[in-house]
Amino acid sequence: MGRIGSKSTTGWKATISVSMANYIEAGSIIAAASSLSLWQAYLGLSSLSIGLLSAVSANAFGAAIGALIGGYLCDKYGRKFIYTYDLLVYMLGVLLIACSFNFPMLLIGTVITGVAVGAGVPASWTYIAEEAPHEKRAAHVGTAQFAWSVGPTLTFLLAVLLAPLGLLGSRLIFVHLLIIAFITWYIRQGLSESTIWKANKTKEKEQAQTKALSKRAFKDLFSLKVNREALFLLIGIYLFWNLTAGAMGYFMPYIYENVGGLSGVQANLLQVFLWGLTVLTTYFGFMKLGDKYSRRLIFAIGAIMGIAAWLILTFAPMNWFSLFAFVILWGSAAGIGAQAFYGLWASELFPTTYRAGAQGFMYFLVRTGIAIWSFVLPTVMDKLGFQIAGITMIVFLVIHFVIGVWLAPDTQGKSLEQIEKERFGKKMDSASKDASLS
Repeated sequence: MGRIGSKSTTGWKATISVSMANYIEAGSIIAAASSLSLWQAYLGLSSLSIGLLSAVSANAFGAAIGALIGGYLCDKYGRKFIYTYDLLVYMLGVLLIACSFNFPMLLIGTVITGVAVGAGVPASWTYIAEEAPHEKRAAHVGTAQFAWSVGPTLTFLLAVLLAPLGLLGSRLIFVHLLIIAFITWYIRQGLSESTIWKANKTKEKEQAQTKALSKRAFKDLFSLKVNREALFLLIGIYLFWNLTAGAMGYFMPYIYENVGGLSGVQANLLQVFLWGLTVLTTYFGFMKLGDKYSRRLIFAIGAIMGIAAWLILTFAPMNWFSLFAFVILWGSAAGIGAQAFYGLWASELFPTTYRAGAQGFMYFLVRTGIAIWSFVLPTVMDKLGFQIAGITMIVFLVIHFVIGVWLAPDTQGKSLEQIEKERFGKKMDSASKDASLS
């Protein structure tokens, strides 16, 4: 598909248009979570049906499968390939949800939306990192985290404003996501292909290695020590952080209401405040400081704030003082936390040949982990109590803190080509020779 119109989308405009994948992802998760009880009442759904919707959503298996497929396609056919088609699929999914009048329609729409969201996220982090100036990579990659934070902020706010409309209000939230997706898709048609990806593909074709290298890519992801170390770092910080953060996406309003005694409107307004703080610290913390100061230090500060937040929520009496302390600490920590650094480091630590595929594989594992934990969490809270669930969340956060501080890479200010040469120079040359002989 050629470009629509004569203008190309470059620079910060390109970064923002690509980052909107994260707005759409987060908005989809919150839109679905905030409407589950309404759909349950409207369609008379069982708890099993609600669990199935949650499991295949953009927060869990749907996004996991999409990321696995999208990462592979992104490396094989290009970053622009994903941006040409993924939002068309997404728009079909949210349209089905917005217009649903029975469970099969709602389920199919949820699956399609989840897969489309998952396909777009690895591509967005990869494209932004590859096209960003190396001295401003954190600022550009941070835009994805910024958009991811704006998504829940606005969606929770819409949920509050449209609450009097009931299910119609939830349908309108999905319509808003449909409109945002169309505008983003239109702007993205002016994107050019990633310069680094094109150069890498040209090199592979010249050496007649494309098929051989494609076969080696998944093997190299596990056989090379440098890759195994990167996988341990990235899965370690993102999975264990997300086991807490991902579960919060679905269950925090539930915790506010059932443990803290808040009304639905109060719970949603508290989430608006939390995500608003994340927006601010993403911009002023990660985007402004991530290219200038120690990334290890910034990560550590965010991780410690997150642990402190859950210590308060778990052990302090749940009142307005403790709830506001939790929201301020966690909301601020999330802006300079694991997701922002995961998006940055995941794009820096793998070679261009399978950069998106590696991200798709890791995202698959993380979302699968969230799906399993989200399925178990309500039972844990019901049978063992909220404090046991909170202690488990704290353990997850401590693990991610230790791994991140221990293995934080020294990539600041370096180009992706320089990082790849330092990490894979001789190994990639050896792989190329093996591929040309196979």
